Amino acid sequence: MEQETTGSYISFVLGEEYFAINVAQVLNILQLVQITKVPTAPDYMKGVINLRGTVLPIIDIRMKFGMEPIEYKRDTVILVLNVEIDGEIVNAGILVDAVKEVFEIQSADILPPPGIGSKYKSKFIEGIFKMNDEKFVMLLDIDKVFSTDELVMMKDTTESPESKQAETIE
Repeated sequence: MEQETTGSYISFVLGEEYFAINVAQVLNILQLVQITKVPTAPDYMKGVINLRGTVLPIIDIRMKFGMEPIEYKRDTVILVLNVEIDGEIVNAGILVDAVKEVFEIQSADILPPPGIGSKYKSKFIEGIFKMNDEKFVMLLDIDKVFSTDELVMMKDTTESPESKQAETIE
């Protein structure tokens, strides 16, 4: 018999769509601040910010998902996340239109992710939750949202010149 587990998720919106991430991966919710652009970065990587003395890459998750970019509004926030790459935790920020709520889900209430043939399988969607019998919330596996190459680039962006220099000396 499978054991029933409960998970805590934080929901956010992108346009009319609802998404959620496990709260264990969310470090902070920040108001939108000035973002410094990084030359030659992909369009969805908006740049970096200084977060308590560390460089935090900022990803526009709308653009990453192929949605139309929008002008940022008062409700636009940055979710600071722990993302795992090759067993190492990297911090990244994602821009979302608005944060909605934190809620609990029983594992039995999570529906399998949609798949329209193998080509269109949603590899970064953990499952779907029907909230209040009216709207669907896509539960994201945030570690899978970014490819390894993108995370390596983000990791390189956040490393200090001293640590890069130390790597080349060794």
